[in-house]
Amino acid sequence: MNKSPRKRIDAKMLLASMGISFGLVLFIMGARVGLTGKDASNLPDAIEGISPGDNERVLRQSQVIVDFVDGYEATLYIDGIEMPTTRLDELVTSGTAPAPGAQIDLPPTAIYDPGNFTISFLPQEGAAITELKQGKHTGKVKFWPTKNPDQIRVYSWTFYTD
Repeated sequence: MNKSPRKRIDAKMLLASMGISFGLVLFIMGARVGLTGKDASNLPDAIEGISPGDNERVLRQSQVIVDFVDGYEATLYIDGIEMPTTRLDELVTSGTAPAPGAQIDLPPTAIYDPGNFTISFLPQEGAAITELKQGKHTGKVKFWPTKNPDQIRVYSWTFYTD
């Protein structure tokens, strides 16, 4: 009987195949456990986004914005100072809505927009904070459902200015 000679395993090819397989397994595992977007931000469910984000570095004249899901109101604090808040819907004193494209003079306060459920603050002359000094800052927002103002929750974050 004629036995065909057994092929010898090429050690280099075996090692290369094992390395590629191991790398592919690590890549798939990393993709499955990686957090991105809202999951990575650790924001409460009621908050869709904040700007500047937690531990972000921004310019000193940057606006601070907190965007909520529908149905929330809020008060904004920066570095422990409560920002007086003006509701955007209360700026119209004549009882009629401004014409499309008309300019509205915004006061130097935090502005709550009930149509978009956002609160924002821009440091400026006459405001509680006229500029964000260079360094670390703490933002804090107290927020509650519009229909249940007794359910107050708080979220805090830090950001840095250059």
